[in-house]
Amino acid sequence: MAGAAAAAAAVASGISIRTVAAPKISRAPRSRSVVRAAVSLGEKAYTVQKSEEIFNAAKELMPGGVNSPVRAFKSVGGQPIVFDSVKGSHMWDVDGNEYIDYVGSWGPAIIGHADDEVNAALIETLKKGTSFGAPCALENVLAQMVISAVPSIEMVRFVNSGTEACMGALRLVRAFTGREKILKFEGCYHGHADSFLVKAGSGVATLGLPDSPGVPKGATVGTLTAPYNDAEAVKKLFEDNKGEIAAVFLEPVVGNAGFIPPQPAFLNALREVTKQDGALLVFDEVMTGFRLAYGGAQEYFGITPDVTTLGKIIGGGLPVGAYGGRKDIMEMVAPAGPMYQAGTLSGNPLAMTAGIHTLKRLMEPGTYEYLDKVTGELVQGILDAGAKTGHEMCGGHIRGMFGFFFAGGPVHNFDDAKKSNTAKFGRFHRGMLEEGVYLAPSQFEAGFTSLAHTTLDIEKTVEAAEKVLRRI
Repeated sequence: MAGAAAAAAAVASGISIRTVAAPKISRAPRSRSVVRAAVSLGEKAYTVQKSEEIFNAAKELMPGGVNSPVRAFKSVGGQPIVFDSVKGSHMWDVDGNEYIDYVGSWGPAIIGHADDEVNAALIETLKKGTSFGAPCALENVLAQMVISAVPSIEMVRFVNSGTEACMGALRLVRAFTGREKILKFEGCYHGHADSFLVKAGSGVATLGLPDSPGVPKGATVGTLTAPYNDAEAVKKLFEDNKGEIAAVFLEPVVGNAGFIPPQPAFLNALREVTKQDGALLVFDEVMTGFRLAYGGAQEYFGITPDVTTLGKIIGGGLPVGAYGGRKDIMEMVAPAGPMYQAGTLSGNPLAMTAGIHTLKRLMEPGTYEYLDKVTGELVQGILDAGAKTGHEMCGGHIRGMFGFFFAGGPVHNFDDAKKSNTAKFGRFHRGMLEEGVYLAPSQFEAGFTSLAHTTLDIEKTVEAAEKVLRRI
């Protein structure tokens, strides 16, 4: 069965290895079997026939047909899109449909997809090898760039994903403090390690799973939770667990319950209560790192944590993660100290190269002002379209990160976010696909812009949003 499915997937996708300047894909003929997945838009027919064929085959090969749950479109319905190529701010699927992209590979593509300079550098590095399993000079270069940029980081350890970064940080804070309990916030996602899968938002919320089967009680017994933006709840937990909490983990701007920024005094309150109790403050900047500012959310808000986790942007589109912090804390990590953590592909030359050249671009003057401009125009345009068409909506942005909810708002935490009309978001998402706009397939995910997004991209997106909002 699996062999037949693999053959069907290969035939349906027309897989080949090629280099293209601009994707040109023949549109597949419309078939009766997928007529429900085609929509007539004037003279243009939007069809996802090939996506449907490939995805159906994938379901026999991989759980749910995907390698990460949110890609399966469970919360928005409809046919998941199978992509063929990306460039700049645009994506092309296997049926030849073109989309303006606001997912950006879930955050890494801040300078645009398949950037020519990054690709050229990768090709040169590739000639030397893909992985050494030993030190390479490029690790030093990217490490120095990260340390120079991020206020809290005096020493850094590279890993291969955001999840791995948070796993390492979790073990580190426990080793350094000698305490076991941690405090996290409802709706914040820090990867799929057992201790973090408690009220974790994101894909867990999308699938309606409050936790995950297979996580033993012992793994989460030391995980305390509080509502995001509720400083008093945090203080109460510290009072009730005095001297027992190793660290507070949080996304300084929530991206995994939708876009939720911190209230003005919230981050300051966390910094104070952790200092008073001898606990550590950990910023999960896998999303916000190098996106809200070159020094991340901690530079933007002026709050310096003790430990920071990173990912996405620092790999320039290749698998990467990192955790770093004060030197006295990081020297606990092996081989400098007793806390063990290792990785076969950590610091590999390809990821380091892509990260170096991406960060170089972000250092250019005007970068974050441009991101703020285009993202602000996008969000305001969508909210204005919602008001014109009679939909209750709220939303916001910081630099290149944004989100909106089908709710009156304000949204300050995950409970507020869950009041959003997710069924309406699903209809909106499907309508935007038909209009050539790719948004995250969940109400509970932030969106991302890039330096490649143009004013024309924004105008087209806002026009599409108004059109869809009028018909849903």
